Amino acid sequence: MKRTVETLGVPMDLGADRRGVDMGPSAIRYGGLNAEFDAIERSIVDGGDLSVPHPEEGDPEGGTQLGGKAKYAEETRTVCERVAQRVSAVRDDGRFPLVLGGDHSIAIGGVNGVTDGESTGVIWFDAHGDLNTPQTTPSGNIHGMPLAALLGRGVFADKSWAHCPEIDEENVAMVGLRSLDEGERSYIRDSNIHAYPISEIDQRGITAVTEEAIDAVTADTDQLYVSLDMDFLDPDEAPGVGTPVRGGVTYRESHAALEMVQDKAGDSLCGMDVVEVNPILDRENRTAELACELAASALGKRIL
Repeated sequence: MKRTVETLGVPMDLGADRRGVDMGPSAIRYGGLNAEFDAIERSIVDGGDLSVPHPEEGDPEGGTQLGGKAKYAEETRTVCERVAQRVSAVRDDGRFPLVLGGDHSIAIGGVNGVTDGESTGVIWFDAHGDLNTPQTTPSGNIHGMPLAALLGRGVFADKSWAHCPEIDEENVAMVGLRSLDEGERSYIRDSNIHAYPISEIDQRGITAVTEEAIDAVTADTDQLYVSLDMDFLDPDEAPGVGTPVRGGVTYRESHAALEMVQDKAGDSLCGMDVVEVNPILDRENRTAELACELAASALGKRIL
């Protein structure tokens, strides 16, 4: 029997410049998440929202302790620790954690919450690298750092709330890349990360790329975690995201990729987050509705 899905909303916008992504969890729920899972007879329960500090209550300069630019670093640490604790509890209860964002910094907590000593492969569907550190970031926004944090890059190496020892470079695949800072580009080239830019998807097709990515990160791991940034899609398909980048995947390509996750990973899929839905920038909640569809595709929805 498939595990019951438990959603956890994290209305977090401290990691981004644009306001509005904190309303993402509500928009996704309103977009028909329960109906999508009811249609595939998959039980789903709502675990509510975590408490997240408002920007007006925080310290945007608190990241100086990290030796560079990292806005709201202490507040982000607190939230990610809360996410990790809740996700871990969901797993202990035998349920599947589906984290609804919020900006992408919350993935730090999501991944740390599912590992529990088990080696974990990660698929990162995203237009961006998210591999900056406080020393390399142009903006100081932590939603551009979560993968660097998880891998223990730079100053994150000794931060237990961020660095996840169960995640290795060779067990990370990034799919859909099309906007990288120079520091991220250099790091990826010198790393063991499996990186698939959008041009490779153009040449080989989304299913071939996604299948190879999943095979690469699950060959020597116990389980798979999926992080889906909605800017993975082209802005014409998903306009309601904080940092849109032209030239993303199409509606059907996105479904094919997430369907492949379930086909290849099956029960080894241990958790998922869907992030960066910004209803202020959306049109008729279409991005949130698509987020619901893609989550369902990753967990078993099919045409036939």
